[in-house]
Amino acid sequence: MHRTEQPGGARHWFAGDRLHLQHGPINLVLSVETEHANCRRLAEQAAMRRFRTVLAELVPDLALLKMPCGSCSAVPKSAISRRMHSATRIFAAQFFVTPMAAVAGAVADEMLSTILNQVRIDKIMVNNGGDIALHLRGDKQCGISVRSLQNRELARIRLTPGDDVGGAATSGGGGKSLTFGIADSVTALACSASVADVAATLIANAVDLPGHPAIRRKAACEIDESSDLGSRKVVVGCGPLVDRDVETALNRGHAVAQNMTDAGHIRAAALFLRDKRAVVCAGDLDSRRVFRFSDGRTAGTGGSGV
Repeated sequence: MHRTEQPGGARHWFAGDRLHLQHGPINLVLSVETEHANCRRLAEQAAMRRFRTVLAELVPDLALLKMPCGSCSAVPKSAISRRMHSATRIFAAQFFVTPMAAVAGAVADEMLSTILNQVRIDKIMVNNGGDIALHLRGDKQCGISVRSLQNRELARIRLTPGDDVGGAATSGGGGKSLTFGIADSVTALACSASVADVAATLIANAVDLPGHPAIRRKAACEIDESSDLGSRKVVVGCGPLVDRDVETALNRGHAVAQNMTDAGHIRAAALFLRDKRAVVCAGDLDSRRVFRFSDGRTAGTGGSGV
């Protein structure tokens, strides 16, 4: 592994020629599949140039990005901030959400767009802390592993160009982000990583049991005084749940995911809580191919269920 420090972050290469870019809280892994070394070099150079200013561009917009979408008519200045704003506006009429819900996915989208504007490549994946922007052409496919906090694989996602998926994002309890719900993990597939990022966040928030005595909550600002969630209560712990409670919580999230799918906002979602799961998939997707779970089962035929 070769590591180089540079203004605007550090870079190094993992085995298999994957480029890692890091600056502050942003950790990107770029995977390019091409037979042409020059195309790889051009893609990596484009990514490194664009990455230098990503964090600096976001800082001036932070106050606006932490405001609930729809509460202010002002439009952010930077390209990444505008991607965040656009992704959250899709859902703002139905949910409390701020553009910060899209930050990881929007950064990944911007990096992918920058590369594709410079070079023609059939397969690219930009992974920003688990939120992935992807581009597939021709006969290229990609696999995405959905893992638990204990690093156990929950599912394997297989995508092709015809699936019309440009982004995958995962949200849930126990990670760096705060959540209103109790989902262990929710992965959403959408046209972009930024939209998938927001959708996964909102679906994970909906996997909940309001008022349940086993769920402990605390004001977000008491955990992180700079949180965009303010004084809203977030989940800080969850005790034992009977199967009926788990199914009820998953059904709440499943309903939100189904509505998003029906509206065309997402292509699919997989929800996990304890030892149970729920799946939503657009009717034109072959869910048996897209989702394969750790127990060897598939999601069923173009449908969903708990």
